[in-house]
Amino acid sequence: MAEIKIHAESRTEFGKGAARRIRRADRVPAVLYGHGTDPVHISLPGHDLMMALKNSNALLSIDIGGDNHLAIPKQVQRDPIKGFIEHADLLIVRSGEKVVVDIPVIVTGEVISGSLVVTEMNDVSVEAEATHLPESVEVSVEGLDAGAQIFASDLVLPSGSELQVDPEQLIVHVIAERTEEQVEAELAEAEEEAGIEHEEPELVDEEPAAEGDGSAE
Repeated sequence: MAEIKIHAESRTEFGKGAARRIRRADRVPAVLYGHGTDPVHISLPGHDLMMALKNSNALLSIDIGGDNHLAIPKQVQRDPIKGFIEHADLLIVRSGEKVVVDIPVIVTGEVISGSLVVTEMNDVSVEAEATHLPESVEVSVEGLDAGAQIFASDLVLPSGSELQVDPEQLIVHVIAERTEEQVEAELAEAEEEAGIEHEEPELVDEEPAAEGDGSAE
């Protein structure tokens, strides 16, 4: 993965007020740490950081006044509503160093008609060289039928990557698509267990037809 260069500025003000001022200037407060060094508090251009972190394991080259550090994102805090980045923790790494990161599982292909794919893990942990981190791992379900299972040990990882989860961890499995009758039966069973009772609609007796007054025409 190519390095993404971002120019940073040192910051000396801390606290919520300072963070708000930084964000109003379209920048993101961040901390750079690792390798036994003291944490370095910086701010980064918001748009540049957002674009760089479209890949969660982006390799960043942080330039602080001409002093460059290679780093990867370790924790990114986002606004729960608007989604913009509020704060970032960046881990300093070195070429040749191995680190553990989470990479997304990408499911590809189509299962046999009448089957559904259930993804048990959306990402897996792998160990890889810091400057050659994989972006994702693909899992093909092409032509699989109900009952098929794919475990962590079945994953084909990029060269240089090692699995860091239990090899027997279930990643994806294929199940039979439920019929409408099965869904209704499961719903009825769940309602019964929860003690939900449906009241029977009341039957309304029809009013008897009015009798004539017997008058002759």
